[in-house]
Amino acid sequence: MLLQLDFTIETPIYRQIHDQIVLGIASGKLSVGEKLPTVRALAIETGVNVMTVNKAYQFLKSEGHISTDRRGGTVIAGGKSVTTADKVLGELRLPAASAKLSGMSSDEWLDICIKAYKCEEENNNDAT
Repeated sequence: MLLQLDFTIETPIYRQIHDQIVLGIASGKLSVGEKLPTVRALAIETGVNVMTVNKAYQFLKSEGHISTDRRGGTVIAGGKSVTTADKVLGELRLPAASAKLSGMSSDEWLDICIKAYKCEEENNNDAT
């Protein structure tokens, strides 16, 4: 599993790992039942602390994106994630505020959101 981590930006590494795995699932690059590297193996592969990878995996597990089994390891979960509209709203507030401060209209912001969603749909369709 190849992750592109950027150590120069403010986004925490555990969040970058989390986000890239979520995007991989959404795009179909990671499929249900696919095995992920162990926490230790991913830490070594990416050159980060084991606790950093563990934190990312814990968030992914709590959101329903992955499941773990002592014998089977960590795999992409088959069920729907537990993401709610309130959670998405919370995550969109900061980028929405930045867009507003830059002078973007609400219509322009909605167009960007729609494009991003359609892009994910297209990526998912391309993977199938």
